[in-house]
Amino acid sequence: MAAPGDIPVLEREKSVGGSLVKLDEEKASLDVANFIDDDADRDSEHVDATVITKAEDVAVQVISAKDDPSLPAITFRTIFLGIGLSIFSSVLATIYTFKPQSSTVSQLFCLIIAYVLGEAMARLIPTRGWFRYLNPGPFNIKEHAAIVIMASTAASVAIAMEIIAALDLFYNITLSPAVAIFQIFSSQMLGYGMAGILRTLLVYPTYAFYPAYISVVSLLQSLHFGDALNMKRRRYFWIVFTAIFFWEWIPQYPFPLLSAISVICLIDNGRHAFVRNLFGAGSSNEGIGLFSFSTSWTLITQGRPLVWPLQTLGMAIGYVILTVAYYAGSFHAKDLVFMSTSLFDSKGQTYNQTAILTPDHVLDRSKLEAVGLPRFTTTYAISQMCYNFSMGAAIVHVLLWHWSDLKAAFGSLRFLRNNKDQEVNDVHYQEMKGYTEVPQWWYLLLFVVSLAVGIGCSYATPNPLMPWWSVLLFTAISAVIAVCMGFIAATTGFQISIKYAIQIIAAFIHPGKPITVMYVNLYGNSTAFQTLFLLQDLKLGQYVKLPPRVTFSSQLAGSFIGAIFNYIMMKTIIGSNREVLLDPVGTRIWSGWIIQSYNSASVAMGALGEELFTVGKPYYLISFAIFIGLLFPIPFWLVHRCTNRDSFVSKAAAYINTPIVAYYAGFLPYSVNGQWWSCVVIGFAAQWWARSRRPKWFKKYNYLTSAALDGGSQVILFILSFAVFGASNRAVEFPNWWGNPAHLSVDRCAST
Repeated sequence: MAAPGDIPVLEREKSVGGSLVKLDEEKASLDVANFIDDDADRDSEHVDATVITKAEDVAVQVISAKDDPSLPAITFRTIFLGIGLSIFSSVLATIYTFKPQSSTVSQLFCLIIAYVLGEAMARLIPTRGWFRYLNPGPFNIKEHAAIVIMASTAASVAIAMEIIAALDLFYNITLSPAVAIFQIFSSQMLGYGMAGILRTLLVYPTYAFYPAYISVVSLLQSLHFGDALNMKRRRYFWIVFTAIFFWEWIPQYPFPLLSAISVICLIDNGRHAFVRNLFGAGSSNEGIGLFSFSTSWTLITQGRPLVWPLQTLGMAIGYVILTVAYYAGSFHAKDLVFMSTSLFDSKGQTYNQTAILTPDHVLDRSKLEAVGLPRFTTTYAISQMCYNFSMGAAIVHVLLWHWSDLKAAFGSLRFLRNNKDQEVNDVHYQEMKGYTEVPQWWYLLLFVVSLAVGIGCSYATPNPLMPWWSVLLFTAISAVIAVCMGFIAATTGFQISIKYAIQIIAAFIHPGKPITVMYVNLYGNSTAFQTLFLLQDLKLGQYVKLPPRVTFSSQLAGSFIGAIFNYIMMKTIIGSNREVLLDPVGTRIWSGWIIQSYNSASVAMGALGEELFTVGKPYYLISFAIFIGLLFPIPFWLVHRCTNRDSFVSKAAAYINTPIVAYYAGFLPYSVNGQWWSCVVIGFAAQWWARSRRPKWFKKYNYLTSAALDGGSQVILFILSFAVFGASNRAVEFPNWWGNPAHLSVDRCAST
């Protein structure tokens, strides 16, 4: 499933009580103000006032290296809550996959639920006699982290499940339950094997600090460490959590105009298409949202505003490129709608992709001549180009800027050494040396076995879904890409998309075979992203000092439980809603839009790769963007190397991350876009103003604020999903009024 975001951002201290929440109780606002006032903070002496200048320093200045090796990690609570929440989160995440709303089961949601249940078990279960095995004492941070890793791993819906669903829905290919479950599990374990091998490079060092996880660790330590400062931080967390919980339902349900506020749209009131395209942002595929602001944290948090460093200019460039390209008529832009990811025919209607395939799902060229080639909207075509620019740039960026790290890890085969033989100057890593590490051969064995199982599952149908040599090839490609993606995510928190690049490569290797091109996602796309997700969990284990073998077991258990329940729920939903899931529009309760996107891409790039993406064809620039992107980092690297390292020019050249800039230049033509300018404002307030002008507050409360806002908004979204948004098979519409218009988009920028 997809996933993305944008720039960093936060709210300054004294705005937390006002702009963040709008509580009815004045007392709560005063409490928050007290927390923010550094002069009144009696615990300020415990926090260094030094300004954080290097991004990775948050890992040592915000997060404590404190550890208590005597704390038990595997207890009855760990097993009971870990399995229970893994089942719950995997079922819920699979349901969300087939919903029209784009929702996920986040790690913070799992963390908060686990904390409430763990504390309840610790308080309610007796501790004497045999009960001491069920309740060994207070619910501790290591139990909590193990449960969170297990549940969040299960909640990560496997791309394999989505591919298997597409095979069932669009090609009537049904895998047996055993084959399907093993295919899902093995595709995830390939990524886990890679993650373990890359620990030396992307887990142990301080530079691999994974910004998005700082707020998770900050919350865990605040909940479980018992000194006076953390008691105050816990109180602060629950105030902000409660405030956003009671605020978030307003822009989400009765007053959706607050999710995308545009003064220009309010003035225009849906009269002009140009205004809608450039400034509209409230409804799906409405516009790119220039100067649109949101008060919904559920949307704002997509940009990780309190967490990510200020390191992307891409979205600002995107506004210019997308608008100019459309109105200049690039790719015959004005013949189609401004924004959509669908395929269209020459008349602007949805493309009939089944009309060009044989019964064996291979391209029939005679039928193609009659039907004609499909077309992309201009914004979607440019977005794919930017994503491919980004992937090419990522490879060269990592080679140029991180060559010494790559050489140190791979040149001397350091990554194969045991944990205690590693030379890593990181305070968290040094604490972990007291625990027995997972040997590298465990990960290598897991990788080899998973690869063998994956190849076997590919031959489980009369016509192989993917030949063995292609599985090996795309697994190797994925391994290289995983290193590049890992460096970018570990050092900046940003993730780049590789699915278009992988499918275009597959289209040239397997021309005219849409099923094989779609199946390539399991090894070229899924494996790289699973590697990234699992690297992040390994880093979480290092931050909270969870024994490595407990982290290993938690990830395996979560993945296995997730594979089983992903499959069970997928078959149940498809069996009950097949016709709805095949419908391009769907209903307000069920939609197959995620599954349909895989099928559409497999047809466009698999069946028609040669006709659309080779030299001289309509979209050849999309495929060649990968190679053009290889050049992007070179000028900035040369400027940095050839100028004085202390000069502004040299520092600016080093700061610009071209893979991120290219990626976010193409990030806008999807869904709603009302949140990005709020992200910009909050990001500068947090990552520039608070970090440099209020360093004590920043270290104590910035990442905790992010966790509280994310947690509270996700809990209320979960409740709304089942209460009124249709997750329980019954949607309840709020009555229409000016703030929830009937015949206009929610920001009143487009007629509906």
